[in-house]
Amino acid sequence: MTTQQIAPLQAPSGAPPGGPGKARLPLLLTLELAQPGRGVLQALRNRLFPPERNVVPAHVSLFHHLPGEALGLVRHRLEAVEDARMVVTVDPPRFTGRGVSFPLRAAALVGLRAALAESWSHWLTPQDRQKFQPHVTVQNKVSPEEARAAHARLSTGFVPWSTEGTALLLWRYLGIESGGRWEALNRYPLAEPPADDAQPENAPPHDARPRRAVPVGRRR
Repeated sequence: MTTQQIAPLQAPSGAPPGGPGKARLPLLLTLELAQPGRGVLQALRNRLFPPERNVVPAHVSLFHHLPGEALGLVRHRLEAVEDARMVVTVDPPRFTGRGVSFPLRAAALVGLRAALAESWSHWLTPQDRQKFQPHVTVQNKVSPEEARAAHARLSTGFVPWSTEGTALLLWRYLGIESGGRWEALNRYPLAEPPADDAQPENAPPHDARPRRAVPVGRRR
């Protein structure tokens, strides 16, 4: 797998950009979705998240906490991934109590994540040992009433649609002192699938295209 460096994100005002303890801060791994699907989900997050909390881009979490001290070993394992880009189906929205998320279906992603989890089993936190249920959160930390209303709107006329998982993204969590921001480290593109493999069937909806970018930030 080809590794791509991601330009470091600027530290928030007043936060130290590094320091001797930075290497011990935990790592996160997410799945990158193809456009325009990624932009559709980002636009919904921009619209529904409390603005002061919307400091993390719409994402698909694979691992929430890998040891920062093992960055070299984590990178080495990710460089060995040979999996191809995969079809990811976005299912009807789910009410989560104080927000809304979209469950995702992708058998190939479940298999890839299981293989990585096996490699890193001695590092996994209780959260990362739970059953993997891929999803994208577009709303959180609002009142149950607001969340129910958003869920009802998003559910009306919803038709499952498909996109692709295109890359693995490695991040460093910079801690509460930084405002909970993430630092982008590496992008690991997934291989092009064979021509006869299944392709996304239903395109994402056109009424939720992104209107503005959102900075990477608070850990969720």
